[in-house]
Amino acid sequence: MATPSILPMSWEVPEILRQRLGDGPGRQRVMEANGHLLLVVHRPPKLGDRIRSGRYFWRSPEGKWISSDLGQGPSAMLKHLDEYTVAIERLEKAENDAQSSEDYFRVISELAPLLRATRNLHATLQKARELSGNDRLMINYRDRSYELERSAELLYNESKNELDFLIAQRSEQQAASSHRMSVSAHRLNILVALFFPIATLATVFGSSLRHGFETANAPYPFLTMLVVGFLLGLFLNWFINVPIDPKPRKRPGVDARVPRSP
Repeated sequence: MATPSILPMSWEVPEILRQRLGDGPGRQRVMEANGHLLLVVHRPPKLGDRIRSGRYFWRSPEGKWISSDLGQGPSAMLKHLDEYTVAIERLEKAENDAQSSEDYFRVISELAPLLRATRNLHATLQKARELSGNDRLMINYRDRSYELERSAELLYNESKNELDFLIAQRSEQQAASSHRMSVSAHRLNILVALFFPIATLATVFGSSLRHGFETANAPYPFLTMLVVGFLLGLFLNWFINVPIDPKPRKRPGVDARVPRSP
């Protein structure tokens, strides 16, 4: 009993090409037999796809192109390449709109499989170009796939650089904040060290000196004590939180974001 082929039964391709295919598309590749070219490629991958969806192109010895789902003629391969262009442009827009590390991570996660797919697609079309000789259409397909691979690679590198820069920037801000907190804690410890012995001795010996304000013009001495205590608290707060180091200066010519490639 013959094993069913995943290629359309109407395709008049050599039987050896059908036999070289499994139950799924496998990796992207090109096969040749008796002047027939069979291209096995992948549709643009999406985030979370574990299994790649295959697409097949058959080029007859007479130069006739037929695809498994994009129709006939040379435009079928162009439609396939256009799908990759749309996917890259969508991620480029997402990268331009990204603000947080989560946004950049999402873009990179989608770009990684897309970059691998465009790289393998370019290698497949390059091999097909070699097998087909100086076929003008195949040369254009190869060049177009190279442009897609280059665009995906540049976008991936830019996104990764943006993410690394954002992480480094956040780390510097956290380090500066930690430094300010440690200095403030040190100052507070110094104040505690100055007044702790006096407070301890006063508590142990029960010091309670008469100052003459116990019954004089009540409640003004009490209100005066509250105001003075509040002012001293403001001064103490300023002393603890006063800036330690000046704000780091930016290097001339360095923007707040990593410059994008044209």
